[in-house]
Amino acid sequence: MKMLSLLFLAALYAQSAYTQVYQTKNGYLGFFSKTPLEDVRAESHQVYGVINLGDHSLSVACLVKGFLFSKALMQEHFNENYVESDKFPRASFSGKYSGGADSAKNGIYPVRVAGQLTLHGITRPIDVPGSVEVTSGKVTCAASFSLLPGDFNISIPSLVRDKIAKQIDVHIILECYAK
Repeated sequence: MKMLSLLFLAALYAQSAYTQVYQTKNGYLGFFSKTPLEDVRAESHQVYGVINLGDHSLSVACLVKGFLFSKALMQEHFNENYVESDKFPRASFSGKYSGGADSAKNGIYPVRVAGQLTLHGITRPIDVPGSVEVTSGKVTCAASFSLLPGDFNISIPSLVRDKIAKQIDVHIILECYAK
């Protein structure tokens, strides 16, 4: 019986050493809008992400109210007037990446991420460049891209239209550990 227990523990250890699924509950998601009148920056460290190196899938979700702004009034307007976070509390992405990332070999792997992004109740396809970095027991996914608020039916009132860029720059970093 003791030998059977040792074999089971050894098999469990071997499986965990070659795991393909990594996750985080505190990823980073930030966006930036630059205009001559005002810069708008918001960040969230409450981003849940899962990457599966086996099937190249990637899922990300965050609570929209988790974004923090430098000015409380910006945060209030963002949640109440623009993204209507009480009505649409989550933003999410689900898709796949192309390009290889070997969990057994440390390195930075350029990838292309394609899937469905849901924001403000609207789901749209997205295809952006990114990277997957593998380092001893950790997988870090990163991507930077731009979005148009109008693509997600986010309307900007004419009173502040000159203070918010037509194109919003987005940056995401997910430091994931074996599940």
